Amino acid sequence: MFVRNKLRQGESFSSRYGAGKSVSKSKKHSFRDHSVAAGVKRAESSAQPSPRKDQSSDPTSPNLTSAIITLVVGPDQRLFAAHEDVLCNSSFFQAACRGQFLESHAKRINLPEESPEILSSVLEFLYKGDYYPKLLHNKRKDTWELEDRGANGNNESTIYHHAVGGNLLKDTVIYCAALRYDLPELGRLALRKQGLQSGIQVSTILSSARYAYAQTPDTDSKLRAHYLALIIRSKNTFKRSGTMQMEMEEGGRLFFDLFVAMCNHIDDLGTISRSPFTR
Repeated sequence: MFVRNKLRQGESFSSRYGAGKSVSKSKKHSFRDHSVAAGVKRAESSAQPSPRKDQSSDPTSPNLTSAIITLVVGPDQRLFAAHEDVLCNSSFFQAACRGQFLESHAKRINLPEESPEILSSVLEFLYKGDYYPKLLHNKRKDTWELEDRGANGNNESTIYHHAVGGNLLKDTVIYCAALRYDLPELGRLALRKQGLQSGIQVSTILSSARYAYAQTPDTDSKLRAHYLALIIRSKNTFKRSGTMQMEMEEGGRLFFDLFVAMCNHIDDLGTISRSPFTR
């Protein structure tokens, strides 16, 4: 399902604003491990033993005894299975499991517009608190980085999306899915991971930005702002891009917002240059 475009000259950039991947062999901890570490330490230092909690009351331990729900995904009707209690961490799936979209004769939810790769990542998050590639904490450098895949460090940052007929940034599509399924923590995780990506083609960035604008409300101030800042910071690459020129000639809300953001950026630079504290 993954389709890779041939890199054209002048059509890629390496982000100077994302963290690079470390080659250090120091032990790394996942995003989920890091988030619960403090709680574990407090529990170990307690002098009095506490009563053991039922596993079902722990939000990080899914109930694996609930009913199995079948999900039919994408135009090819790929089949997925998940526990009802796990799905119900999403208000979207909770409503579906209660009968709003659930077929009466079978525990089945149809998602014809969804990408199988994206739903797989959503389910992985619901079960494990993260999705591949994992977000790892480098304790030695005190930085976050993405889990590598193989010797070449390829972590499949893009996917082929049937709805647009081309490649999109995987984390952008997951962010938009998190909005649909009401999973805000997944959205924050996807945005954080996207900030660590580098070496993405200009055409893929612009296609992903258009997808983000189509799939998010006008009130979104996170993913849209991420793309605006990325284009402004890498303006020297984008202004040489023939793809950028064609996209701008097509127009759209993205480029009006970009114009406003660049005007604000110029105003800020002017304010700094006039400051009596600037040398």
